[in-house]
Amino acid sequence: MTSYILAIDQGTTSSRAIVFDAACGVVATAQQEFAQHFPDSGWVEHDPEDLWRTTVETCRQAMEKAGATASEIAGIGITNQRETTVVWDRKSGKPLHNAIVWQDRRTAPICQALKAKGLESQVTARTGLLLDPYFSGTKVAWILDNVEGARARAEAGDLAFGTVDCFLLWRLTGGAVHATDATNASRTLLFNIHEGDWDEELLEIFRVPRSVLPDVRDCAADFGESLPDLFGGAIRIAGIAGDQQAATVGQACFSPGMMKSTYGTGCFALLNTGPQSVISRNRMLTTIAYQLDGKRSYALEGSIFIAGAAVQWLRDGLGVIDSAEQTAEMADLADPAQQVYLVPAFTGLGAPHWDADARGALFGLTRKTGPNELARAALEAVCYQTRDLLEAMQGDWTDASGAKTVLRVDGGMVASDWTLQFLADILHSPVDRPTILETTALGAAYLAGRQVELYGDLDDFAKLWHLDRRFMPHMNENQRAAKYAGWKDAVGRVRSGR
Repeated sequence: MTSYILAIDQGTTSSRAIVFDAACGVVATAQQEFAQHFPDSGWVEHDPEDLWRTTVETCRQAMEKAGATASEIAGIGITNQRETTVVWDRKSGKPLHNAIVWQDRRTAPICQALKAKGLESQVTARTGLLLDPYFSGTKVAWILDNVEGARARAEAGDLAFGTVDCFLLWRLTGGAVHATDATNASRTLLFNIHEGDWDEELLEIFRVPRSVLPDVRDCAADFGESLPDLFGGAIRIAGIAGDQQAATVGQACFSPGMMKSTYGTGCFALLNTGPQSVISRNRMLTTIAYQLDGKRSYALEGSIFIAGAAVQWLRDGLGVIDSAEQTAEMADLADPAQQVYLVPAFTGLGAPHWDADARGALFGLTRKTGPNELARAALEAVCYQTRDLLEAMQGDWTDASGAKTVLRVDGGMVASDWTLQFLADILHSPVDRPTILETTALGAAYLAGRQVELYGDLDDFAKLWHLDRRFMPHMNENQRAAKYAGWKDAVGRVRSGR
């Protein structure tokens, strides 16, 4: 009886595997963190072997906890940290270089040079993206230019490029399948989101040989089978989506105007715009929300590079907390008379600023400032940045009914009631938390389950979404305005060139 789906959720700081049952319920979970590498200022790397090892180990652990054998698992769904770039040898499967993480800013000079040539408008028109080091295209070029012999080997067809999903799929299938899905492809700067294919002119601009690129498929599709010796038997791989798009699916944001925001290492808000690809006037991204049965649904997206990573910095960098769970209680105990702002531009600022050269700063420190105030500033920063995104999105997308958008939230940080109450207060808008917080993995599971016919259509899946709690705003307007004005001033102070 194939009654389970195995979801792989390969994130920026950890790999997770979750076994879901036939009713989309969580049966078992396993998680492992892995090392972060910072070889230079603004550079962030992962060892691809760490990503592979922790993925396989967590899958085995989750299956063991669930008591599920390979024959009982109908399919595997993969979701992943997007834009993170891996180039490997087609024969050996070994990476040429560490994975360059989406947060990495080393290719900022390449992006500036392309902007100086007046190419950004052309790139945006085809990809919905901006010229920023965030995306994969310049990362691929950097590896080909900086690893000895790599460009010649790529031109000869000996190398493969992929985002993390693609690399894991290659390894899972023993090199039999080199493929990705439309959502991950849409984050590379190389994919035409309107035509649904790799773009020859973009490949020329970014100097990426077509021979290194994977096949692009629907989010729910046949991606081959895992090697039998990995999990005790071959398992169909039937769904792939980038983490933020998978969360959009997991939150059942299937109608235009529905919005979700995921709070993990970074924060990413997606607004479903349906079959219409809306080009932003406010430096939001246009991206593919999901592609099913050959039909694309689009979204506007705002990206914040540092969310949960700011709390991780308090723990690992400053040592002022022992665990992330402490921050909400500490924030509640913080001195209300102090207004400390943390602008966590550790790797630049994302939307709507797109300032790769900005760096983080703390403002408003006094002799009384202590760990509690720092914890509150870290949590508040995530909420202020979310308001930046939503205001920009609302400038691009107007609801004809005039009704406020209700934000559906997920990710590790939303377990904190304190954070979500402040988010509702600073947005002056309702915030909905679902009963299942692991919506990224749930989205990947649904895509795979849909493909293997264990789960039903979108409407059936949407009925399974359940509200845990709705947070309503309580802060008065004067306080809200004053707090947000202080944030805007702090951001202005860290912007490069100001």
